[in-house]
This record gives sequence, structure tokens and C-alpha cells, in this order.
Amino acid sequence: MNKTQNKMTLFALTWPIFIEILLHMLMGNADTLMLSQYSDDSVAAVGVSNQILSLIIVMFGFVATGTAILVAQHLGAKEDSFAGEISLVSLAVNLLFGLSLSMALILFTQPILSSMDLPQSLMNEASSYLKIVGGFAFIQALIMTSGSIMRSYGYTKDAMYLTIGMNILNVIGNYLFIFGPFGIPVLGVEGVAISTITSRMLGLIAGIILIMKRIPSALPFKRMFKLPFFYVKNLLRIGIPSAGEHLSYNGSQMAITYFIASIGTTALTTKVYAQNLMMFIFLFSVAISQGTQILIGHLVGAGEYENAYDRCLKSLKIAIVISLAMAGIFSLFADPLLRIFTDNEQIISLGKILIYLTIILEPGRSFNLVVINSLRATGDVRFPVYMGILSMWGVSVTLSYVLGISFGLGLIGIWISFIADEWLRGLIMLKRWRSKVWMKKSFVSNKKGL
Repeated sequence: MNKTQNKMTLFALTWPIFIEILLHMLMGNADTLMLSQYSDDSVAAVGVSNQILSLIIVMFGFVATGTAILVAQHLGAKEDSFAGEISLVSLAVNLLFGLSLSMALILFTQPILSSMDLPQSLMNEASSYLKIVGGFAFIQALIMTSGSIMRSYGYTKDAMYLTIGMNILNVIGNYLFIFGPFGIPVLGVEGVAISTITSRMLGLIAGIILIMKRIPSALPFKRMFKLPFFYVKNLLRIGIPSAGEHLSYNGSQMAITYFIASIGTTALTTKVYAQNLMMFIFLFSVAISQGTQILIGHLVGAGEYENAYDRCLKSLKIAIVISLAMAGIFSLFADPLLRIFTDNEQIISLGKILIYLTIILEPGRSFNLVVINSLRATGDVRFPVYMGILSMWGVSVTLSYVLGISFGLGLIGIWISFIADEWLRGLIMLKRWRSKVWMKKSFVSNKKGL
């Protein structure tokens, strides 16, 4: 067993993940903040494009998620050679998948954006951003997979350092292309896109080098074409249902964004600013859930089911308390925080109400983040998908239309639908965890496909 695995604790795993995700969020917020100095319309255009790209990234996530779970379980069972072979296969699979989706985004940019009912005034900038960033989306597929490999082996700090580097490069690139110092041409949205893909490319190269240096057994390139096909089968078996839950969420968010677009550009921009701030609130729960997933994967692989059961519930309590506290703090400072992005009083007034509603929303989201990731780590991946599809579309999307559009409550009605969805799903997932059905789902313990 790798020596790093012996030192795994929730805090040791979570704080680098926290900083890494924080920096990922800062990268997105850097784009938004810098573009807000350029144009509110540019912010809305990039916001809609990123909604589409989020859906694509979720599709990459099915391989990355399968990698994280299978590698952690095999390492817990002290089957290091299997873990290394799975890591290599997952990179190859996501490269091929990433290239195909990147090509599709380049070819179908205009039809995709038109289907979002995007105002014509935003079409050119949104198209430019989506074509550039989407065309190189395969880089993000490989970054996600290599990051999953490092974290599953316990090297969460290395993943964090990579993100720090990418953020620095991205901010520098944004500054150069948005503000045009030293005679550099001001490229606006196009410049932000170029900066994004350049920083990701350099980050990917550094990530592969780090894996080869830290964990030589993780990428057995010499055996690349001799590895059995069942690795791909297992990745898909666990990854596709896992991604299905994320895919359903992002698909529902695209449908809701369509509703918001019909309200107007101001509503779209308010959503982007409010959700950028909300990301910092649930950041803690995301980090805790990912650290918990790694720990539970190792515990289940080692057959320590009762410890895994207790670990999830302890992590859930921590996540709820922290998310509630953060939502309260952000609500107190909602006005000055929103003014960082805009001086539009209509956006600020509505945005503050949305931030206040997060005090109710975020504890419910904590249930989903922590418990669903825990279920996933055990191999129990289908149930969250079924419940997710039912709740996201039956509750979130339906109520968004009824409250937001039909009843005329706008974004406030849509936020109420988010609250109902998160709490319903969260409580159902907690009941599933307490049932202990997941104890029979481990890929390592029952040797399915091996």
C-alpha cells in the first residue's frame, strides 16, 4: 500500500480539495469579475455558454468518477496493480470521448445556442466563447481524470498545486486580453476563452508529469494495449450511472436557464452573479463530500463497512453546520458582495433575496453532496440517478416553470423550486444510506467483472 494511504484522514484529504475547488471557482469568478468591468452582456453570454460546457464536463465526469471509485476500492483492498491499470485505461477512454465531444461543440455551436433561446445581442460573444473553449474541452476531460487518480492515491495537495498554477495563468491571461496593457489587443470574451484553454493545457501537462513522478505504478504505459477490456466495462458500469445524476442536474439547469432567458437579460445576469456567490457557500460541503468519498472507497475496499457507515454520517453533520454558517455570513454581506460585480440596483436588489434564500437551500444541498458521494463510493450508483431524475425534473423544473413563469415570481420562484428539490432528494438519500443496502454493492468485495 502506498505510504500516503496510511495517513488518510478527512481533514488531511479535505483541506487541499477545499482549496483546489475554491481556486476552480475563483477561476470562473475571475472570468466573470473581469468581464463585468468590460460588459454585463458579456457576462450573460459567457454564463449561458458555461451552462452548456458544464453539461459537457459532466459527461466527462462519468469516467473520472468511475476511476476515483474503482481506484480507491482497489487500493483499500491492497490491489495496487489493478488500480494502476484502471488509471491508464481511464485516461485513454476520456481522451477519445473528449475529442468526439469537442468536435461536436465546434460543428454545432450555433444550433446549440439557438436552442437556449439566447437573445440575439448575446449570440456572437456566446458563440465565440463556446467554440474556443468547447473545441478544447478534451483537455478538461484529461484534467478531471488525472485529478481523480491523484486524489484517490491520496495526493490531494498535488492536485491543489496544479489548480493554483492554472488559476495564476488564467488571471494573467484575462488581464492581458481584457484590459490590453503593453499594447496587447483587447479581445474581451474571445481573450477569456484563449486564456482558459492555455492555462488548462499547461495544467494537464504538469499533472501527467506529477503522476508519473509520484506514482510510477499508476500509469503502466508499456502494458497499454494488453490491458483487458473489462476495465472499460467496469468504468462504464459505475461511471455512467454516477454521471447520470450529474447529467440530469445539469440538463435540468439548462431547462431552467431557458425559462430565465425568457424573462430577460437582467434575470440571466442576476442568476450568474448570485450563483457565483453561492458556490462559495457550498464549497465546504463539496470538499467534505469528495474527501469522504475517497475515505469510504478505501474503507469499503478493505471491508470496513461499519466504519464507512459512521464516516458518512459524521461528515454530513459537519457539512450541514458549516454550510448553514456560511449561508448566514454571506446573507449579512450580500449587498457589498454583489456590488463587487455590478452597480445595477435592480440586479443587486433581486440578488440579495436569492442569497437570503440560500440559508434554507444549502443545508439541503449538503445531504445530496455528502450522502450521494458516499453511496457512489460504495458502488451504489443507480438509486441516486433514479431519484435525481424524478426530483430534478418532477420538482425543480416543474416548480420553476409554475412558480417562476406561470405565477410570475421570476427568479424567487425558481429558487424556491431549488429548495424543494434539494431537501426532498437529500432526505431520500439519507434514508437509503441508513438502510445499508449499499454494503452489497462494492466492486472489490464481490469481484464483479474481475
